Amino acid sequence: MSTYSKNPDAIAKLTPEQYRVTQQSATERPGTGEYLDNKQPGIYVDIVSGEPLFASSDKFESGCGWPSFTRPIEPANVNELRDGTHGMIRTEVRSAHGDSHLGHVFPDGPRDRGGLRYCINSASLRFIHRNDMQAEGYGAYLDQVEDVR
Repeated sequence: MSTYSKNPDAIAKLTPEQYRVTQQSATERPGTGEYLDNKQPGIYVDIVSGEPLFASSDKFESGCGWPSFTRPIEPANVNELRDGTHGMIRTEVRSAHGDSHLGHVFPDGPRDRGGLRYCINSASLRFIHRNDMQAEGYGAYLDQVEDVR
């Protein structure tokens, strides 16, 4: 049984932008996201459910205008769905427990790191610095968060 779920209290506290992205599958404007240039060590969790999604060690600069990751920290927390909107076939990425829209995954990531690019909206994420992970209940993931080079 997961401790993560779609949390009505968390949804009520979302900013209008966070609500549009997570609940209505909108996309933040490229280059505007809070975490685009974040190089701090830590993990990114679903802003609605708190489920762990991505690690700073898997973040890379893709130049696409959104935070990009090579893989999820906890694959079971990420669902990939076919998205045929906007006249293209893409793979949407949603959190498994919170059902938040996160972004899309593309097959043009770094080849030496699996070849995937998880292109994720900052508005769907909450960053937890490595120094706070233990206190916030994410200590099990500390071994996956090393200093970002």
